[in-house]
Amino acid sequence: MADLDDLRDRFAHALERARPRGEGSDPAPYADNLLTRWQEPQRRYHTVHHLTAVLDHIDVLEEYADDPHLVRLAAWFHDAVYLPDRSENEERSARLAERALPDAGLTQEGTAEVARLVRLTTTHAPADDDRNGQVLCDADLAILAAPPSAYAAYTAAVREEYGFVPTDAFREGRSAILRQLLDLPRLFRTPHGEREWEATARYNLTSELEMLSL
Repeated sequence: MADLDDLRDRFAHALERARPRGEGSDPAPYADNLLTRWQEPQRRYHTVHHLTAVLDHIDVLEEYADDPHLVRLAAWFHDAVYLPDRSENEERSARLAERALPDAGLTQEGTAEVARLVRLTTTHAPADDDRNGQVLCDADLAILAAPPSAYAAYTAAVREEYGFVPTDAFREGRSAILRQLLDLPRLFRTPHGEREWEATARYNLTSELEMLSL
């Protein structure tokens, strides 16, 4: 089980470090609202466990970010709105950040950066000079480099989230996503991600694609 108290503390720390000192509301209600969202019943992969994993990976990668605390806030919001049958989840999540964060004391510039990062998770294609974007995208995609048992659990959870999609249609759609990922020149953009995760992720993606074709 995810440690919800620890997650609340992590949200408070990120918000307090990202906003001007001494400004803004109590972080707790914002954390509670987000945690409620991350525990909605339609979620199987995009849960508090995924949120925790992304935050943990940002901790590993923070040296590559220009502002790791804004990246952490973007992780909190990046799947805060999530309905598997909808295509505008990232945009709706970004708009949620734009509504909530100014009220929580974040500056206009900080809020804009968080919302930009959330929208970036639609494509996971940060620019070469987008250090914050590279860290968030690498952290979000790090599951692709998981050990075999964890990767199998991830793919099973994704299939559960899309349980309303017929098997043949799911295989076709998932295979297209895997091919798009494998066609990228680099899955990971930070030095750590490229060094530690790239080869394993490509192996996992290739293996899954082969299984889907059986």
